[in-house]
Order: sequence, then C-alpha cells, then structure tokens
Amino acid sequence: MTRTLFGTDGIRGYVNQPPMTPDMALRLGLSAGRLFRRQAQGGRVVIGKDTRRSGYMLESALTAGFVAAGMDVTQCGPIPTPGVAMLTHSLRADLGVMISASHNPHHDNGIKLFGPDGYKLSDAREAEIEAHMANGWQDGLAAPDRLGHAAHLDDARGRYIEFAKRTVPQGLTFEGLKVVLDCANGAAYRVAPAVLWELGAEVTKLGVTPNGVNINERCGSTDTAALRDAVVGQGADLGVALDGDADRVILVDQTGRTIDGDQLMALILDDWHARGCLKGGGLVATVMSNLGLERFVSARGLRLERTKVGDRYVVEAMRRQGINLGGEQSGHIILNDFTTTGDGLLAALQVLTVIARSGRPASEVTHLFDPVPQVLRSVCYQAADPLACDTVRTAISAGEDRLRGNGRLVIRKSGTEPKVRVMAEGDDEALVAAVVDDICTRVETAA
Repeated sequence: MTRTLFGTDGIRGYVNQPPMTPDMALRLGLSAGRLFRRQAQGGRVVIGKDTRRSGYMLESALTAGFVAAGMDVTQCGPIPTPGVAMLTHSLRADLGVMISASHNPHHDNGIKLFGPDGYKLSDAREAEIEAHMANGWQDGLAAPDRLGHAAHLDDARGRYIEFAKRTVPQGLTFEGLKVVLDCANGAAYRVAPAVLWELGAEVTKLGVTPNGVNINERCGSTDTAALRDAVVGQGADLGVALDGDADRVILVDQTGRTIDGDQLMALILDDWHARGCLKGGGLVATVMSNLGLERFVSARGLRLERTKVGDRYVVEAMRRQGINLGGEQSGHIILNDFTTTGDGLLAALQVLTVIARSGRPASEVTHLFDPVPQVLRSVCYQAADPLACDTVRTAISAGEDRLRGNGRLVIRKSGTEPKVRVMAEGDDEALVAAVVDDICTRVETAA
C-alpha cells in the first residue's frame, strides 16, 4: 500500500486547506480508532498538542472521531511530543496522537501517531489507516452503547516533568549553572523550565508566552539570535533552544556559538562510551549528518549507521541493531534507554550532566570535532522527474567522481514540494560548492 496523506513525520499542511482540515481529522480519528480499538473493551487514545490556535480545532475533530469509533480519549493539553509517546506507553493506551507542525509557523499544523509501545507508526501501518480513510471510514462507527468518552488528564505535565528528571543521575544537581531556555512559545513552555529549575539550575526563560500564533516566531531552535544575545549578555553557562513540540534542540555555548545535533551526538556518544553506557557499538544518524561526525565515531573504534532523513527511520534502525543513541543534525536526539522518539529536553539534560560533572565550560565539552565543509541547497524543478534526466544524472555522477575519497554527495527529492535537496561535503570547500552549483543548475534546466 502507498501513502499520499502521510509524509515522513505524520500528516502536515496549511491549516484549513487539504489535508489539514477538520473533516480529515474526523475521518482519521474514525479510521485509526477502528483499527486500534480492542474489540471487547473499546480502547484508549492519548492526545497532546502544542500551542497553535488550530490545535483546539483539530483536537475536537479527532476526539469526535475516536469517540464515535468507540475509543476513550485522554486529552493532555500542551505537552511535548515525547511526553505523548511516554504517556501512551505508561497509560497502556492503544494509540497516541500529537497535534503539532514542529518547527513550522503557526499557520501549519500536523498530526503524528504513536503505537501502544510509544513508537511512531510504521509506513505500512500509516498506509493501512490512509486506505481506510479513503474507502469505508464509516465502517468504524460504534453502536450507541459502545461510544467512547473524553476526559482531561490533569497531571499530564507533572508526569512528564518527573519522567524527565529521572533521566539525570541520582544525586546530581545543576546548582550553580546558569541556563537560558527558549521554549519557542511551544509545547514545552511550562514543563521545560520546571524541570531545569527543580534540578537546581538558575533559569532565564524565553519563548514562554504563547498566544496561539507566535509559536516558533523569531524564537526556538530555528532562530537562536535572541538566545545567543541572552546567553552572552547574562554570562550564562548554556543556552537551550527547543522547537515547537520540543522533540529537537539546538544549544548555544557560553560564547554564543551554536551547537547542532551532530556535536550533541558526539558528546553523548563520548560520555556514554567512557561510562560503559553505550549499546550497539556506535550510533545511528541520517545521510545529512556531517562527515566529521562519522570520522569522529570511527576514530573511537565505533560505527555510524546512516538512514534516510526522518527521526523515525533512525529509531527503526536503532531498534533493529540494539543501538541506544541516534539522531539528526537538526537536533532530534533519540536516547533509547529513556524514550522512544526525539526529545530535545532530555538531550539538553545529558549535556548539562557532563558540564556539571566535569566543571568544564560548554564550549569545551560540546566541540569534539571540526565539521567538514558542507553545502546544502534546495532547488525548484519543472521536469516530471528531474533525477531521471540524463543531464542531471551525468552531473551527479561527475560530482560523485570529484568528491570520491574526500567527501560525500546526497541528492533527494522533497516529499512536500517540487524541490530537490542537494547536499555535498568534503575537505575542499570550493570543490564542494562547485559540485552543488553544477547539479542545481542541471536540475533547474531539466526538461
């Protein structure tokens, strides 16, 4: 079965335009409810959301669909995506739903689904739901005496706060550390400050006044300018920038330098390896992670397994190979000993743990390798399939030959817009730029 509604991370789109409409959400609730409910007992679904105004609309439509399908709905309100994954498993629910478009602006929204084990659904399971939505969603309607009910979980935030705190070694505190925390006016605006403060840190809060339309607006992991200024201006030890649903993080050291997901994975890998906590002999990252990270991992006698872009593909590879650390350059960090999906706050806690134990500044502990020069461009195309055009294929082959032995080339089509992503990296920055320019030119002119 193929998928057209679901993308690499659930369903996402512009609010009140297909597919992100109340009608779609209602049919999704009915179809997913029918497929996941327990025949004799109905079932339970956990729903969380970020702070977008449209979240209320989609939550109501999803709830109506699930209740009509005979599922009991537990509404958690604004809570990070990893909180939904955790609660789905801990509450023994049959399905978890997160309403969020992650780092996108407020006019976008999305829906992510988690299975009873707290992991995101597979492509095959999403295709099954999508097929049912298109053909026969009415079959999921429950009898009047089998309707579900909806209730709010008042202590959802408290449960996640305690869960996050338990990932820090017992007895360790962050007392004496100054942290500037940017919550992107998103899902973590209450829980993240509470976790850091209760662990002893002195916390300056940014992005904690959501109004329904300011999520990710000049704040959060996609815009760290205000965070960098605050860290340097206040002499803080670390800056932490979460995205709208808090499943990813970008850090800023005490000098104002930005720290991406590759450096975070290197730090955690180095620390866990030294303490005997690393499992599986390495880590999992995507094809977009820097070659410098791969060389760093190899130098320690470990391996880096690459997957296609998407944190759930990272998670799937981690589970197959028994690896407990993985992530993406963008800041999705998966710590499989604790959680089933990316968790920006938990990744930040790991970094603060190393800083607190070592007494070394963030600029030292978070810079473990020098990134190889990397160029990434997105280019629009007119051809039906530009990657099948002879001129493009020739340019790609030539680029691979020029980089062979000293770099990498990654080409992929966007799943949501008519664009091709062209990424190249290597020791020769000028060569890397030239390879990308040549391929992009061929893609733009492909007929």
